[in-house]
Formats: sequence, C-alpha cells, structure tokens
Amino acid sequence: MSQSVPASAESHRTSLADYRAALTAPGSRGAVIASLLARLPIAMIGISALLYVQRETGSFASAGLVSAGSLVGVSVGAVVQGRLIDRFGPTRPLLTTTVLFALAMTGLVFAIEAHAPTVLLVPLAFCTGITEPMVGSASRALWTRLLPAGPTRNAAFSYEAISMEVFFILGPGFAGLLIAAPWAGTGIVTGSLTMIAGAVLFALSPIVRVWGPSPSSNQRVLGALASPGMRTLAIAALGFGAVIGFVEVAVPAAATEAGNTSIGGLLLSAWSVSSVAFGVAYSLRPWPRQMGLRLPVLLAGFGALVALLALPGSLWGLALAMLAAGALITPQSTTHSAAIEIAAPKGTAAEAFGWVLTAVTLGLAFGQSISGYLVEHAGHEAAFLAAGGVGFALAVVVWLLRGTFRPQPAGTATEAAELVGAAR
Repeated sequence: MSQSVPASAESHRTSLADYRAALTAPGSRGAVIASLLARLPIAMIGISALLYVQRETGSFASAGLVSAGSLVGVSVGAVVQGRLIDRFGPTRPLLTTTVLFALAMTGLVFAIEAHAPTVLLVPLAFCTGITEPMVGSASRALWTRLLPAGPTRNAAFSYEAISMEVFFILGPGFAGLLIAAPWAGTGIVTGSLTMIAGAVLFALSPIVRVWGPSPSSNQRVLGALASPGMRTLAIAALGFGAVIGFVEVAVPAAATEAGNTSIGGLLLSAWSVSSVAFGVAYSLRPWPRQMGLRLPVLLAGFGALVALLALPGSLWGLALAMLAAGALITPQSTTHSAAIEIAAPKGTAAEAFGWVLTAVTLGLAFGQSISGYLVEHAGHEAAFLAAGGVGFALAVVVWLLRGTFRPQPAGTATEAAELVGAAR
C-alpha cells in the first residue's frame, strides 16, 4: 500500500508572518547572528582562493583544481561533521574543526605565497575544506529541534537558503574587489577570520550548547543516505552544484577575456540578486507541489537557463542572462531543505544536511575542474553549454526516481520546547 505524503510536507507554503515567527523564536537570536557571521564568507573564501591561485600561477586550470580540492574536502567534512554533531551535539565538533581550519588555511596561504606546485596546493586545499566548520548544516538542523514541523519551520529553512544567496551576492563581489588589493591573499584571509569568529560564537551560544546527542541518531555506515529519498535528493543536489561549478569558473574567465578581471566576482553576484527576490516569492507558493516532481523540474529549468549564458557577446549581456538564470537558485536550495523533511530518518538532521552539502560540493568540484579545462581549450561558451547538458541529464535521472520520496516521522512541539527550556 502506498504511503501518502501530508499536504504540509509537499507544498511547504509559508507566509511573511511565518518568517517573523521563526526568527523571533525564543533562544534563537544569538545563534542566528553567529550563524550569519560564520556563513557570510563561504562564497567569498572560495572565489578569493580561485582568484588568488590564478593570480599567482597564471592558470585557470590550476586554480580550478585547487578550488576543486577544497570542495572535495568540504564534501567529506560535511558528512563526518554532520554525523558527529548528531551524535555529540554541535559545540565540541565545531570548536575542534575551527582550530584545525585555522591551521590548514595558514598552511595553504604560505604555500601559495611560496609558489608551491599545484600537486602540493591541491591536498592543502583539501585540508582547508575538510576542516571548514559546518555551521550551515548545524544551523539548519537546529531549526528541526527549535521549531515544530509546519509553516514556521519551513519559513526558517527558506530563510537559511535566502540568507545564503545574500552571502553569494556579497561574497563574490568582495572577492572581486579584494583581489585588486596590494596583496592578492587579502580576500581569503579576511573571509577565513570572519568564518572562524562566527563558528566560535555559534558553538558557544546557549541554545547550541544545550543541544545534546540525538537518542535516535542513525549510526549505520550510510546513515541518512540509507533512505532512498535521500539518495535521490543527493543526485538533485549533485546536479545543482555541478551547474554552478561550471559557471563559477566560466564567468571569471569571460571577464578576463574581456580585459576586466575584477568584474568577474561582481558578475557572479548578479544571479544571486534575482535568486533572493524570486526565492521569497517561490516560498509563498512553491511549484510543482509534489516534491518528486519539483526537484527535477527546477534542475532542468536551471540547466536550460545556464546554457543560454553562452549566447551573449558582451559582459552586460552576460549580466542580464545571469539575472535570469539566478531565479532558480534559491528555489532549489529551499526545496533541498524541504525534501530532507520528507526523506531523512529521524535523528539524522545534521548528517542529512551534510549529505546534501556533500553532493552540492562534489558537483561544484566536478563542474569547476571540467570548466577550467573547457575554458582553456574551447572557450567559456563551451563551459556554459556543458553545464546545461549536465543539469538536464541529472534532472532526467531524478525524474525517473521521483517515486522514492516517502514521509519520515517529524519532530514535535514538545521536543522544541524542551530544547528552549534547557537553554534558559
């Protein structure tokens, strides 16, 4: 007998009042502010590292490999840290990884300054990625404990996705400006220090410190990924990340070819502007309603719009096309969080978000590494077309697996009240 999905789990409609209720939930303020600080430089660090390495080596291919190494590290660290957070709570894992991240980033910067070969820079970048504190996963998982299932929690997930897009507006722009500073490493160091400060504040905030281990934490080898729906979601997230990865190398390359390297980061910010604006509207009335259809439709549409980036012949035209393509970024990020509500086994929230982040970052690594090769051998237009093809192909796979989504037991209002009460 088939198991029907509750309407609330499928539509995930929210209102502006739900956003207000989520962000003013008792005990959430300190953690929300700290999370903002920790997540603000995520895009800034990645783009700053890519531009920094390209400036020092003169090669987009080398820069793409180093960036991909960092993303592969993030993909591994997201799952490992997510499982540790589910098992022990966030404070100890986040504080430990923050210290290791500071050490790894210091080593990478010194290696870049010493003009170390790419074969050394890639494993150092991997170390920075695997130790990057996963405040984003912990922050999204916190809402599953702080708020009961329903529109208010859905609004919190939408807020997480929309705020990340704001950071993707600001981050590449800052990176593009700071690469013109007297020292090309200014952006990566500034971003790293901001992330470290935010991670420490988040880990030590009262509502986070009382977050203990989950009694139902899944300790099987695959953990949250043992769910068929989570595996389908991971494929959708992989395609989403791959498309973005192609673009994150092709756009700076297009700017460099046009003789204006510093505008590359600003162009990447352009599609986040429309992403935020459309993301709010989409959360009020998501479509398609069924999650199994929503994921492939959004991914296929995103791939098609990115493929059109190959058409403009000027940077102004590329900026306008980026605005159009960006409209489907936040809807996908929000949908990924909503899909976890349906597919992830209870007690695996942090790890489930980690798996989604892993899939996205593996996609980014794949897209950036292939895009770097295509840019140098076939031009940035070929990278945009390849991005569209990869996105559409994986959308077809997700559509074929659309029946794997089944609802999982959700958290209760009692659980949220107990967490808030313990923090007081």
